[in-house]
Amino acid sequence: MQYTNLCLLTGQKFVTEREQQILALIQQDPMIAQSALAEMLGLSRSAVAGHIMNLTRKGYIQGKGYVIAPERYVAVLGGANMDLCGRSAAALVMGDSNPGALACGPGGVARNIAENLGRLGSKVQFIGAVGDDLWGEQLLTSCRDVNVGVDHCLVVPGRASSTYLSIHDPQGELQLALNDMALIEALDMEKLSQRSGTLNRASALVIDANLSESALDYLFHTYADKPLFVDPVSSVKAGKIAPYLAQIHTLKPNIAEAELLSGCRFERVGQLPEIAGRLHEQGVRHLLISLGGQGAYASVEGKGEFIPATATQIQNVTGAGDALMAGLVHGYLHEWAWERRVAFALAAARLTLQSGTTINSMMSDKAVMRLIEESTC
Repeated sequence: MQYTNLCLLTGQKFVTEREQQILALIQQDPMIAQSALAEMLGLSRSAVAGHIMNLTRKGYIQGKGYVIAPERYVAVLGGANMDLCGRSAAALVMGDSNPGALACGPGGVARNIAENLGRLGSKVQFIGAVGDDLWGEQLLTSCRDVNVGVDHCLVVPGRASSTYLSIHDPQGELQLALNDMALIEALDMEKLSQRSGTLNRASALVIDANLSESALDYLFHTYADKPLFVDPVSSVKAGKIAPYLAQIHTLKPNIAEAELLSGCRFERVGQLPEIAGRLHEQGVRHLLISLGGQGAYASVEGKGEFIPATATQIQNVTGAGDALMAGLVHGYLHEWAWERRVAFALAAARLTLQSGTTINSMMSDKAVMRLIEESTC
């Protein structure tokens, strides 16, 4: 591969001729030593190390072992936390101790989306904030295990990783949740700008509203020319993305979030075209509104369709929305038509509903396709 085409503006810095030479040599031998590069190019070892550091900052080299950045990948930015999930064995009694089952595992909207994408086979770079504790390492390991890149995650010294506590009824429906997500504030504009190379080279960005208002403002203004996929996260946090609807390529709200962002109250399915229309008027191009057990509403360029829910045995509703977004992004990276993206995303969400965990360990492109085939038979 010739690297003359890599002399592009990245974070307002060009890839120099010397850096192109180093990239070409690394392409031939990804494990080449810096001393060997120095000898071949007539440079000092420290000079080679400096060039490699610049290439890493610009996003052309990712991770250890001189891994050349993939040609097409998505960067997912936002929350990463440990999920503490409780499910009651009987009807919940408020103000009292309830018998049930407890589980702990990696979570966070953006991290979940990234893991689902990794399991589906997409190339992913996850950018979030974790503490330098055991849970932080578990969060990073859970991504590495499914080939999600985490070299650009922010590890905050002396801080505990974020946590999310959820309580569910016997049917798996969420009844109450608490989150401690203050750590995400550390991923500010300055830290994001240091990762501009990776963001510039991404084919799309996936953003969740856990990010701070200043971080969101930076991303929406700096990367307005990129396809931006946005998850509002909750009705509490959805308001943070309201000023940026015109920059959003694909928005995946639930109905409560769609109500807040559109200013329309939802009472019946017949109102969905109006809600979608309001969001399109503000600039949203692609829209998939999750209606829980009722189904979903998909809309693009003002043309919408209500899609009734397919009968599915529900084990746990947590994580279905994250799989839904991952399915949309996976389809986009494969350049599928909108209708096919939606069908794939809904099937990925159904696959997640069938699992007792936030992410179905059986998630894969083939498993989702098989589920689609079964539902059409």
